[in-house]
Amino acid sequence: MKGFVVQIDPSRRSFVVSHEAVPGVMAAMTMPFDVRDAKELDGVAPGMTVEFTLVIEKDDAYVEQVRIRKYEPAEQDPFTAQRLAQLKRMMAPSETGQRVAVGEMVPDFTLIDQARQRVTLSDLRGKVVAVNFIYTTCALPQFCFRLANHFGAIQRRYRALMGRDLVLLTVTFDPARDQPDQLAQYARRWEPDPASWHFLTGDVPDVTRVCGLFGVQAYRDDGLFNHSSHTAVIDREGRLTANIEGNQYTTDQLAALVQAATDRR
Repeated sequence: MKGFVVQIDPSRRSFVVSHEAVPGVMAAMTMPFDVRDAKELDGVAPGMTVEFTLVIEKDDAYVEQVRIRKYEPAEQDPFTAQRLAQLKRMMAPSETGQRVAVGEMVPDFTLIDQARQRVTLSDLRGKVVAVNFIYTTCALPQFCFRLANHFGAIQRRYRALMGRDLVLLTVTFDPARDQPDQLAQYARRWEPDPASWHFLTGDVPDVTRVCGLFGVQAYRDDGLFNHSSHTAVIDREGRLTANIEGNQYTTDQLAALVQAATDRR
């Protein structure tokens, strides 16, 4: 089986997975699975894609052989991946900010939104915060636009929670070009509530640090950017609960992560 991890509870030897359909066995759905050995869940975290074997016995069912499936982008330019890998090696943590691991507190930061208001992460404590990264002149719809579109769907689905329990942050990694007016124009297609969905920019060192906290790398190439993609969820206490790499997830899978985080009090 293959699925997207929503929650994990090693102490109970279980995890919740949004999985693909298994013909003749079960439809695609989000459900909990048990493992007999807690070591099966070592290294597994919400937001990861996993493959595993579901063993169904007469009176029991359990999972074994859990394998983490790494995100593999389909690069149009075979040299792009090589250049991005080289960039990762060149960029020291002092330049990008030390990447936060799932379960750790996210360091505080302040950026400026599309309404020219300062947004500070610590001021959002007590709310679930989802974060993604884009630049407004991205030419490929399956990347930045798709990530923003996921947030648009989350805003519609959880309208009753927006602002009170849930805040969305979309950070540009092109702050030199993406100033508040540009971000406001880009954001109009999703009609965001500026009090609960902030499109953020700032000084280059500040934006670079925030990108580094979540593992985002980006560098300019002939006017565009070669970049990695990440979508993160931060819980009410300010801890990172998930960091999805890439664009190969669905709105429903992101919604499951958000729902799990908002349900926890």
